Amino acid sequence: MSGHSKWASIKHKKGATDAKRGKVFTKMAAEIAVAAQSGADPAMNFKLRLAIQKAKSANVPAGNIERAIAKGSGQAGGAKLEELLYEGYGPAGVAIMVKALSDNHNRTGPDVKSTFTKHGGNLGSQGSVAYMFEQKGVIVCKPNIDNDSAELVAIDAGADDIDDSGDQLVVLTSPGKLEAVRDAIGENNVESAEVQQTPSQSVVVDDEAKAKTLLNLIDSLEDLDDVVEVTGNFDIPESVLSKLQ
Repeated sequence: MSGHSKWASIKHKKGATDAKRGKVFTKMAAEIAVAAQSGADPAMNFKLRLAIQKAKSANVPAGNIERAIAKGSGQAGGAKLEELLYEGYGPAGVAIMVKALSDNHNRTGPDVKSTFTKHGGNLGSQGSVAYMFEQKGVIVCKPNIDNDSAELVAIDAGADDIDDSGDQLVVLTSPGKLEAVRDAIGENNVESAEVQQTPSQSVVVDDEAKAKTLLNLIDSLEDLDDVVEVTGNFDIPESVLSKLQ
């Protein structure tokens, strides 16, 4: 968890180019559309509510959100998206989970496989690494907040674990308690809150060359049009990360 959250924090600090931002909008719209397949009313659909909140935090325009809901709920027609999960290994034996939303798995699967191969990894079979991960609510708090207070209210609200090793506080919850814990911390103190596949064990990658190849693999997977989430069980020491920034 710590390695993945460190890298996510680094990418956030780097910021996004206009092209990247446009791609983020498209991916978040896809997440909303898939969530809306279970119902177009956010008040009655927890997954849709989270997807909308995630999109709003990234400044996705309201019109984009409304169109995505309409598409997912069948009001706007078009091809139906489905959630696909891929499992594989990266450099240094790091286990990687890839979540994609696609209307054509014959396109998405080969794209994911070739990206693994190109960057020193390999795509595994179903179940090959999934046992090393579990679904958790992941709340990344904004920097420069009162971490001690945030930790206390998060624990009182039912948080499972807290990672304060990086620049930003990361709170882990069961998926069902994510919303309650986020609300307890306070919306103004939260940068992101979503359900993710999180590793139950980690692999330390302290070789600079392997770390660089691994991060290139993660970045390339995330850059694929259909991929919306990539999680690895790596932990790269700060001393190595600082050289790669």
